[in-house]
Amino acid sequence: MKYLCLGYHEERAWNSLSPEERDDLLAECIAYSDVLRKNGHCIDCQALQPASTAATIRFESGKALITDGPFAETKEQLGGIMVLEASDLNHAIQLMSQNPCRRLGGSMEIRPLNEVINHAVEGKK
Repeated sequence: MKYLCLGYHEERAWNSLSPEERDDLLAECIAYSDVLRKNGHCIDCQALQPASTAATIRFESGKALITDGPFAETKEQLGGIMVLEASDLNHAIQLMSQNPCRRLGGSMEIRPLNEVINHAVEGKK
C-alpha cells in the first residue's frame, strides 16, 4: 500500500542551524531516503521551497481567491513530501519514525493514497 508522508517543521528551527549542521542533517536525510529507496519503500521524495514562496487558492462561490503563502497560519510549515510503499499504516509509521529530520521537531502526517481513484485517473491518460 502507498502512503503520502507530509513532513512539517518550524522553518525557524531549520534556519537556526549553522550551514554545517544543515548540510549534515540534509546528508543524513538523503542517506535515509536512499536506504528506503534501495529497500523498495521510497517511491518519491521531494523537498519544498519555504512557505513564503507559496500561494493558496481558495474557492468561494465558484470564484478563485488567491493569497500569498500557506493557507494556515501555524508555527509548522510543510517542508517536504514522500510517497512510501509499506505493508500497512504501522509499517509506514515505523519507517518514518526513523527519519533523521525528526530531530528538528515538528510532525509527520502519514496518509494512505486513494489507489482506487489514482488507478482510475491513470487509466484515462
